Amino acid sequence: MARKKKARIADIAVNLDAPPRASRTGDRVLTILGLSIAAAAAFFPWYVFFNADKFGVQMTNWDGTRDLPDLPPRNVFSVSPLAMTDNTENTAEPLDDLVTATVANTGDRKKRNIKEDQPFPGKSDFRLLHVANGRALIEDSSGMYMVRVGSILPDESRLASLEQREGKWVIVTSNGNIYSAN
Repeated sequence: MARKKKARIADIAVNLDAPPRASRTGDRVLTILGLSIAAAAAFFPWYVFFNADKFGVQMTNWDGTRDLPDLPPRNVFSVSPLAMTDNTENTAEPLDDLVTATVANTGDRKKRNIKEDQPFPGKSDFRLLHVANGRALIEDSSGMYMVRVGSILPDESRLASLEQREGKWVIVTSNGNIYSAN
């Protein structure tokens, strides 16, 4: 029996001296992944070099942009500042119940031809920038607009015709005004 104990102790001693075997699967996966990324990083510049048409800078073709697009124009409206809503809180003063026997003179004001306190704003002036495809590009103080024959203009007239006079494009309004491109 003593001999069996010594054999068991010897087996245990041998097993304690040897390091435990660790699983190497994770190390192998990381190594393969790292080598794959390195190979892709080395190969990708060559792929781009041989397929430059897919990765190159695309130049914009400016040949077709001379004419204006065939889009319906926006209507031009000149909105009076008086038409804007008033958001201030103006509360009326309470009525005075005391009778003073005075008569309002609102009728006298109309008879005397007194000017209004502030006249309505004038018609907006504009200028012609470009004409193409039966449309004109105009500009006023509030922006640029594309108009065609029949469109409302900033001066509250309508575009009557687009004409070429002496080599320059002009627009004729329903009021008879003529605007030429600079």
